[in-house]
Amino acid sequence: MNISQLLSNIVNTQFDFDVTGLSLNTQTLQEGDVFVALQGAKGHGIDYIDQAIDKGCVAVLVDSQTVECRVPAIRIDQLSSHLPILANTFYSQATQVDIIGVTGTNGKTSVAHFISQLLNKLEVKTGLIGTLGISDNSQQSNHTTPDILTLYRALDEYANKGINTAVLEVSSHALAQDRIQGLNITQAVLTNFSQDHLDYHQTLAQYQAEKLKLFQLDSLKNVILNKDDASFANFQSASSTSQITYSIDDFDDIKTTEYGFITQLDGFVFEVPFLGEFNLMNVLAAYNTLKARGFSALQVAPLLHQLNPPPGRMQKNAQQLIWIDYAHTPDAIEQAIITLQNHYPAHKIRVVFGCGGDRDKSKRAKMGKITSKLADTIILTNDNPRSENPQAIIDDILSGIDDSYEVIINENRQIAIENAVITLAEEECLLIAGKGHETTQILNHETLKSNDNDMVLAAIIEAARLKKIKNKQR
Repeated sequence: MNISQLLSNIVNTQFDFDVTGLSLNTQTLQEGDVFVALQGAKGHGIDYIDQAIDKGCVAVLVDSQTVECRVPAIRIDQLSSHLPILANTFYSQATQVDIIGVTGTNGKTSVAHFISQLLNKLEVKTGLIGTLGISDNSQQSNHTTPDILTLYRALDEYANKGINTAVLEVSSHALAQDRIQGLNITQAVLTNFSQDHLDYHQTLAQYQAEKLKLFQLDSLKNVILNKDDASFANFQSASSTSQITYSIDDFDDIKTTEYGFITQLDGFVFEVPFLGEFNLMNVLAAYNTLKARGFSALQVAPLLHQLNPPPGRMQKNAQQLIWIDYAHTPDAIEQAIITLQNHYPAHKIRVVFGCGGDRDKSKRAKMGKITSKLADTIILTNDNPRSENPQAIIDDILSGIDDSYEVIINENRQIAIENAVITLAEEECLLIAGKGHETTQILNHETLKSNDNDMVLAAIIEAARLKKIKNKQR
């Protein structure tokens, strides 16, 4: 597309050259892109213009500043307000994709994956965008919902590949920042609502107000709501479109096993092959989403036992009773521990966790209090400290734990996990919470390679080596 055509609805320009895309982030910028330099969470895009040019950008859009650089710099007043127009003009096919938007404090990723898996099994080519990245697309995002330009680009590519349906995890940040503006979201799904992101939204009421926006879109055909959630009535009253509700009581029978559940739904008996009542709710959310799209129980129910949880969501190690979970909110860590208690009632529960730095501080003491009341052993360690003092974060968690509760502290996450695995008793379950699928750790502005699953596997090998040595010494 020619630059003058791209900007025709915004500003007149005499420039005459072609562009291949739009980018707000130099990490995802491609050769031939226009770089849109805006204020971000960690700095201003202007500071990254040279980097963008080195990667091949052909022009820069700036707000009110005068910028001199090696490529044309075009000033557009109130640039951020024009992002939806820019996105829709360049990525015109994006709005043709039928989008299922999934939101909630916890469970977004699991529900989005379940919906995507079911649709693909029913031969509906489906894209998936969320915390784990963008499927069928090499781009990755550091956010649950990508920025508006990355999102439109991904959807436009889906459409060009003949993928006309997408499942999108929709965060409260995305709703507050209008990242989904103009998209064809026809279904909105609520998993649950509890405390998170108060560092950004300040109050629980404002956090909920942002979530509610998804259920008020004019493009919606129906919404799927969790009837068991404490905030159900607020979401129900906020939406004027067709509503489908789900509840744990929809199951006619639930039998808990070490591996998951045997249950009955709409006359079908099947196994849910992973742990946690919250995952039963996630299955119901996906099931009802498919039914709301016109699929019958006969088409969907026989597929439910084939579902696989996404990486880092109650992900069990194949050899031992060790689970890795993304739980990083008070409600999520509570549900994860209760899940292990329900499935392994004779076992003690050991938990390794920390809290992220530069994020909602008010949830730290709550997570400490909940975990100390439910778990038999707590090992506190680093999550992503970011710019905060790791010990200060741990102190915040400790403030919610009774002084009589003995806590093990090791700031080094790898050593904390290794020690927890190596010393794990036979009648004990280990939950490693907070980071789930993540492959990096942010420590004092430095991004390090860090993956909980890799650490567990290495610790298991070390434990086997130590056991072998011990047996030889006998």
